[in-house]
Amino acid sequence: MSTVTTSTVSTAPLINKRVVVDWLGIAPFAIFTLLFLIVPTLYLVMGAFLTPDGSFTLKNLGDLFTPTIMSAYWISIKISVASALGGAIIGFYLAWALVLGGLPSWVRHGFLTFSGVASNFAGVPLAFSFIATLGRQGLVTILLAHFGLNLYATGFNLLSFFGLTITYMYFQIPLMVLIITPALDGMKKEWREAASILGATNKQYWLMVALPILWPSLLGTTLLLFANSFGAIATAIALTGSSLNIVPIVLYAQIRGDVLHNANLGYALALGMIVITGISNVIYILMRMRAERWQK
Repeated sequence: MSTVTTSTVSTAPLINKRVVVDWLGIAPFAIFTLLFLIVPTLYLVMGAFLTPDGSFTLKNLGDLFTPTIMSAYWISIKISVASALGGAIIGFYLAWALVLGGLPSWVRHGFLTFSGVASNFAGVPLAFSFIATLGRQGLVTILLAHFGLNLYATGFNLLSFFGLTITYMYFQIPLMVLIITPALDGMKKEWREAASILGATNKQYWLMVALPILWPSLLGTTLLLFANSFGAIATAIALTGSSLNIVPIVLYAQIRGDVLHNANLGYALALGMIVITGISNVIYILMRMRAERWQK
């Protein structure tokens, strides 16, 4: 009895030391999150309810419902929906080809590696790349002109709703591939075999078995893509400047502009973006939790 007690007491300090080491391991991440995510978010939230002299007000939130700002939110939502749906559809078919299309393993590994890089390629470098490729003097534009096709004569404009949507899809598609590939990997062969034994065709299997199982993952990932594009600020500003009335550009004008300078209204705009992206992320997490039931 005394031996057991002594052993328990002697191992207790080791367990406590291990817990301390584990917490020290995540301390840099916790500090980084606190300084660059939580504190700035709280600062924005507080600023949205203050006047320039520090008094409490609800006027900033009320100004969000003016026609100009509501129009900016609506255009931003439409761009986010378009790029999310486009990225989800194309990304799903690419992931399907990688997982179930019978492609060589080196193709899958190479494409997933590229997707990991491309999904994080945004901001000023991405905007410059598209201007150099599809701008009025871009490489693709000039090449098409040599073949007698004037891209901009067809009505295309990179600095427009359609142009910004295409630009966003550059990082939306690989992000969809990265997230939906594990869900496709989780589709068990036994389900297809059972459906075949019961006489189901390939179309019936996908409509009645596979898609209902994948639906939470598809919906959740599409919402994540929506939040991802809605919160993309640097790419929109670098690409379109002030030519497109979207929330990130209006926000930038309020915080850094010389004419429309109203930092607290900018904080309210940012708060609205946080609410919209936050709701999308919460629904994504709920859909992901539901989808994980089939992967156990």
